[in-house]
Amino acid sequence: MKIAFHGAARTVTGSKHLLTLSNGRKYLLDCGMFQGLGQATNALNRNWGFEPSEIDFLILSHAHIDHSGLIPKLTRDGFTGKIFCTPATKELTEILLLDSAEIQEDDVKYLNKKRAAEKQPYLQPLYTTQDAENSFKHLQAVEYGMWYKIDDFVELMYTDAGHIIGSAAVNLKINENGKVTHLTFSGDVGRYRDVILRSPAEFPQADYIILESTYGNSLHELNVTTPDQLLYWIEKTCLQKKGKLIIPAFSVGRTQELLYHLNQLELERRLPDLDYFVDSPLSIKTTELVKRYPSYFNKTIQHVLETDSDPFGFKGLKFVRTVQESKLLNFRNEPCVIISASGMAEAGRVKHHISNNVENSRNSILMTGYCEPESLGARLLSGRKEVHIFGVMHEVHAEIGAIHSMSAHGDYEDLSQFLANQDPKQVKRLFLVHGEYNVQQQFRQRLLKKGFLDVEIPEQHYEIGLT
Repeated sequence: MKIAFHGAARTVTGSKHLLTLSNGRKYLLDCGMFQGLGQATNALNRNWGFEPSEIDFLILSHAHIDHSGLIPKLTRDGFTGKIFCTPATKELTEILLLDSAEIQEDDVKYLNKKRAAEKQPYLQPLYTTQDAENSFKHLQAVEYGMWYKIDDFVELMYTDAGHIIGSAAVNLKINENGKVTHLTFSGDVGRYRDVILRSPAEFPQADYIILESTYGNSLHELNVTTPDQLLYWIEKTCLQKKGKLIIPAFSVGRTQELLYHLNQLELERRLPDLDYFVDSPLSIKTTELVKRYPSYFNKTIQHVLETDSDPFGFKGLKFVRTVQESKLLNFRNEPCVIISASGMAEAGRVKHHISNNVENSRNSILMTGYCEPESLGARLLSGRKEVHIFGVMHEVHAEIGAIHSMSAHGDYEDLSQFLANQDPKQVKRLFLVHGEYNVQQQFRQRLLKKGFLDVEIPEQHYEIGLT
């Protein structure tokens, strides 16, 4: 048996890990899209490093695009097997992949107009909405906490990862030549103090672990609460400067968390009387989906639901659905808060809002999560005085801020707690993925001190045998 790392290797996006048994059976763990890596992104997403038609099964940890986003391309390029995921992940993946396909089609249409004027050949999207729809027939839901027999060689059990709705750690029981090996792929690990979701669950003792490491050298802020930080930026931008507060937010998880915190401020009678726009059809759909899975919520939210039927709704909240409604926000002079996707500000409507508001010193742009180093969000956070957006150079006069307490990824204490039920001496090898290399090197030292004997940081397309 061997494992190869074809994505999220010394970087944070593009999760793809290929398990190959000695009999030739192939199992792909995640099929994620690379994001925010500048000019290298397109080439990384178009080149697999393996042959899709040879993959027997795909096992999906959760629906985020950097873990699921290349599924339509995989099926179009020859994959014919089943794609296993939890029930919520199945629903969410269908929503996110259709949105991803529409964004790609729109982006290519825009670029091809320019290329036509310059007499350059047309570009093609990675996949189309039809490709996305064709891939959905491969999705098969598997519940948490049960061993499911994939074939004669591999059994799968999902355990809750607490990252987003439906997210899971992938636990595999592999029977090869009469020997049973246990392998766990963490997916993305959530936080043990998440405001909405249940904490990550314990998982069976593993022989091999593939572990995400996004915040492997960081501790999230705990001394200042997120509602207080949000209120600070709302009061400073909207009440004092009379400007707009633009909040890039991932449609899944982050938007719902923001709405929950704003609802808490209203329940405490501290929420300023303003208009709060969620300008993302995707965010609206995913918020509706999250509400359909209250059993995945933690005990705090369960208690809130006893007195508040909608913990994600409050006075002044408005959902923007159409492109025309979104464009009208550009002509609005009154102070307001605009929450829009994407979280790294690399695509979607928020990129247009930043383009239209970044040069006005009355406004603020508030980042709420991780940004790949080459993304627009990261460039703004780096303090640049000018940024390119849609090919146009903009001077940065808006105030740029960040809230670091909202990450859906666990910090190094959360990751350590996730591993706490494991006997390190029984883990033959632990692989760190889904993190920046310098962060992973620091986290590796922590894990070695905790007793793990062999901690590796694979690079792109690295393959190794597992004994």
